[in-house]
Amino acid sequence: MYDYLLVGITCLCFLSSGFHAEECKEAILAKRNTVYASAGDSLSLLCVVQHCGDTWTGEWMWRNSTDNNERVVKDGARHQLTNKSLSANETQLLLRLLSVNKSDEGYYRCKGTWDQGKTHQGHFTYVNITAAGPSQRSVLHRSLVCTGAFLCLPIILILARCLSSFPRTRSTRAAEPTAAYRALPHPAPQPPPRCPVPQKRSTSSHKVPPKPQQNTEVVYADISKDALSQQHQATRASSQPTVYSSVNFQSRGKKDVC
Repeated sequence: MYDYLLVGITCLCFLSSGFHAEECKEAILAKRNTVYASAGDSLSLLCVVQHCGDTWTGEWMWRNSTDNNERVVKDGARHQLTNKSLSANETQLLLRLLSVNKSDEGYYRCKGTWDQGKTHQGHFTYVNITAAGPSQRSVLHRSLVCTGAFLCLPIILILARCLSSFPRTRSTRAAEPTAAYRALPHPAPQPPPRCPVPQKRSTSSHKVPPKPQQNTEVVYADISKDALSQQHQATRASSQPTVYSSVNFQSRGKKDVC
């Protein structure tokens, strides 16, 4: 019984290994892509060769945008080629371009060749080289800018602190007299002083004796409607003509008439 189980397990292991072996197929794993780089920068391109453990050779191919003839990229001072094993069935091909220029612009892709004569190629990666912009500065220039900013930072902080404390001191000093003024009691209002009446100067040499001061008396009158009507009637009565009476005088038996 146990012998049959052992044989079955062994067969299953062989079958599973056979299925896995059939799943591995030779191919170049790379996606279509566009890479932008500025003149003078460095650039790295990579692809994965799935060789399934067989003997193979790999290389990088390049062509420009105007010519369809592909050329092999050779290892040199500006082009570095390296291979990195990822697993028993896969290997990574790496192309590093140093100090790129306009002549490096174009289409790049990997190519794999096996001993059985099979050849596989990956998808193109387009490299677009742009002119160096004003943002590219030397290391010395960047270090000088960083040093200047680091030195100016304490000065800016000190000035900001001084400016922030100046208005507070000024407002505190301006508020002190107001607080002292409010603390003092307010005196009662007094009438304005009377101005002396100027005396007239006489042109004569004799001094005029001062006039005695007369005591003025205040007389209150009661004015009513009845008093006004009585006064009006008295005024009308006084406006009537005056009648003179005749007077007789007797002197020595004679009678005079005036």
